[in-house]
Amino acid sequence: MSNVYLVRTNQKINFARIHMDALAEAHESTGWSKHAEIESYNESVLFHLASAYGAFLREVAEKYRFDPALVAGLSDLERLLEGSGQESPELSELNALEKNEASWLHKMLAAYDACWKAADNQTATANDKVSISEIHVIQINPNHAEDKDILAEYKGWLNEFRALVERLRADMQEW
Repeated sequence: MSNVYLVRTNQKINFARIHMDALAEAHESTGWSKHAEIESYNESVLFHLASAYGAFLREVAEKYRFDPALVAGLSDLERLLEGSGQESPELSELNALEKNEASWLHKMLAAYDACWKAADNQTATANDKVSISEIHVIQINPNHAEDKDILAEYKGWLNEFRALVERLRADMQEW
């Protein structure tokens, strides 16, 4: 069995870390393009985190001997597992995280989805269901006073994702 998606997941996690480092450097910049760099890195971090999650879903599919090309999202993995009659603790945990509006995974995916939207001003405030990152990427002219909070949020999401991947991989190795 190929482990191409295990490698891809690790690669995307590393890319997210590299872009977070560049984002932190952009915060310290005094150049004229500082805010454009920050906004660009904000979105690239979200892209790599969301891509890492997608790769991990395909990694799980590989472990259950499904064609990873059939998995574009969690619902696809769920459909394949149900069709095969297999139980998956990974699916249960990921489902719970995706559906819980207060979870880091739900917020991260919502922030990534917000990259495709736009607004002139801040229409919401961060709370336990809406992340500051989601609000920030929608805005055309965001408030850069929140930049350090966004970086901290990204770092928290990356740490949570790494821990999740390590734990679920360990569980998948047991069987």
